[in-house]
Amino acid sequence: MTGLEKITNQILEEAKTSAAAALEAAQKEAGEILEEAKKACEAMEAEADEKNALLRENYDGRVKSSVEQQRRTALLRAKQEMIAEVIAEAQETLRTEDTESYFRTMEKILKAYALAENGEIYFSARDLTRMPADFEKKIEAAAEAKGGSLVLKKEPKAIEDGFILVYGGIEENCTLKALFDAKKDELQDKVNEILFL
Repeated sequence: MTGLEKITNQILEEAKTSAAAALEAAQKEAGEILEEAKKACEAMEAEADEKNALLRENYDGRVKSSVEQQRRTALLRAKQEMIAEVIAEAQETLRTEDTESYFRTMEKILKAYALAENGEIYFSARDLTRMPADFEKKIEAAAEAKGGSLVLKKEPKAIEDGFILVYGGIEENCTLKALFDAKKDELQDKVNEILFL
């Protein structure tokens, strides 16, 4: 072997050793990079799982809240319907009472709404025909008790029940519907207390 061949072989040997060392270092570095990438992926997966869990929990909470709100709304609607039914039944019961009871109720309403003025009172055609004989005197007595007077008018008003008071051209609607409408909130509160508290 000549001197040139020895040098060439030595250079080749050194190049192989250097290449092997560089390859080994590159493989080691690639392994470290791969390991870091794995850890980063695992961390991102864990963060994504955590975010998904929070989103799922938040969504579940909103669904439960929505369901609860719908339940409360349905319950409130059912209560309101029941209260309205009870009030409507009470109004119908008063309207369809026997004649004696009905006019006792009308007398109580009259005592509450009569004014200390001179006025007129009107009834429906149905009530005028079934009015007890002594009721006109009860009308006068109720008005006098308030310091006023009322004249029973024989021409009927187009109303179903109750009566209309007229003082100085101003009408006071004392039909059962008008009275129930005027006291609607108060009646709803009382019925609610009776039924649900």
